[in-house]
Amino acid sequence: MKRNLIEDGINYLKYVRKNKGISVPSEYLKNIEIEIPDGKSGTIEMAAETHKKEYKDKLPGTNVVRDGGAVSLIKEDWMEVKNIPELDEKINKCSKCPLHSTRKNFVFGTGNPKADIMLIGEAPGAEEDNQGKPFVGRAGKLLTDILKAINLTREEVFICNILKCRPPENRNPLPEEIVRCEPYLLKQLELIKPKFILCLGTFAGQTMLRAKEPLGKMRGKFYNFNYSDLSAKLMVTYHPAALLRNPNWKRPTWEDVQLFRKEYDKEKEK
Repeated sequence: MKRNLIEDGINYLKYVRKNKGISVPSEYLKNIEIEIPDGKSGTIEMAAETHKKEYKDKLPGTNVVRDGGAVSLIKEDWMEVKNIPELDEKINKCSKCPLHSTRKNFVFGTGNPKADIMLIGEAPGAEEDNQGKPFVGRAGKLLTDILKAINLTREEVFICNILKCRPPENRNPLPEEIVRCEPYLLKQLELIKPKFILCLGTFAGQTMLRAKEPLGKMRGKFYNFNYSDLSAKLMVTYHPAALLRNPNWKRPTWEDVQLFRKEYDKEKEK
């Protein structure tokens, strides 16, 4: 497959950098063609290695600036959508990684498409895969109770995961799976524009912050998360499933979500 390198480069810059003022004379777009890899030539593996190297052993501070991830140079329909329902329609048949062959349902996310608060977990589990919805079953019920305890409902927030398809046996997502799927999450962030983000679990926190630090080092504080024209306050706490395994983590989780709610209320009062 051949693509015009300059044309693809301009599309990429328009999408990621939001620089709509770029223009190139049509004569410059002629006779400049390259072969684009077909996805079987190690390109994804290389991107996954780069992705792993991005993770810092220790976060230098509370300001986090994220780039656009491994967005393809080839313009795709979903990149230009203007709302959450349209994005769901464009990506829910995704087959970019092997997880599509084992999933029952693509788990896009649920809730308010214009929410001030976005909750991000790791990946769908068995029940989520069955229902096509995030955070259902026992862990989902506990999350609903946690939200209720700080006077929020699932309908007020938006809930999703890093990955949209279930990894077999609920294993951790692989770097190449994140490389394929994370651009969808970043597009969700771009469209929803939440003011607050709550990462549920170590993996979600590490992925969003690009850090290798354990959850104990990440939780209990806010990060200023910036991506494209989004600026949000981000916090990391325990995954509800972890609380089912270890009830001792319920108290620190309660402290986290109380702090989260307090900061959210302060922002609303401005």
